[in-house]
Amino acid sequence: MTGRIPDTGRAPEEAADFWERVHADRDEPVWSGRPNPLLAETVRATTPGTALDLGSGEGGDAVWLASRGWTVTAVDIAPTALARTTARAVAAGTAVAQRLTAERHDLARTFPAGAFDLINAQYLETPFDLPRARVFRRAARALTAGGLLLIVDHGSFRPWAWDPDPDARFPAPEEIYDALGLDPDVWRPERLDRPEREATGPDGRTATVTDTVVAVRRLTV
Repeated sequence: MTGRIPDTGRAPEEAADFWERVHADRDEPVWSGRPNPLLAETVRATTPGTALDLGSGEGGDAVWLASRGWTVTAVDIAPTALARTTARAVAAGTAVAQRLTAERHDLARTFPAGAFDLINAQYLETPFDLPRARVFRRAARALTAGGLLLIVDHGSFRPWAWDPDPDARFPAPEEIYDALGLDPDVWRPERLDRPEREATGPDGRTATVTDTVVAVRRLTV
């Protein structure tokens, strides 16, 4: 983990209940439903194939990918989030809904089966223990030859964050990549970057924020 998520002292088995409450306690969606900009930037010109969205939330990224022709597996720990993903896909049309499958996983314990041309992990952060390096190594192994693993983390203080600590430490993309311990003959880092962008929080405040981007390409099976 990155050090900016508070230590809650909660047992790992409470993670599913926590994230379900995040979604189920609100009648309205938690997030906007728009795709994350770094995902859109990365794959907009890519030929659609199979995609896996880890920590898919309410499906903004997954439905966007399906609407562009990708066959998508959306994975989240919260049933309400997955139900909203499915409903959003249905609302986008029959073709989109047919290209999207929602699966419930606690990634600390289980991982979806299959091989994927794209694996998307946007802000996969949690106040619970999550062996992120292990999850991402497993994701890298689930890529097809030529497939891409896209990891995007928060890379700076956000004034609307649930733990607004301006002194929090944000690991460099090289540090995140090195922790994966991937064989350079099989995988290569395609992008290790910290781009800035203007963002708007859920309370309407705006700020310049930094994202941490780690994009890994699988060279061979």
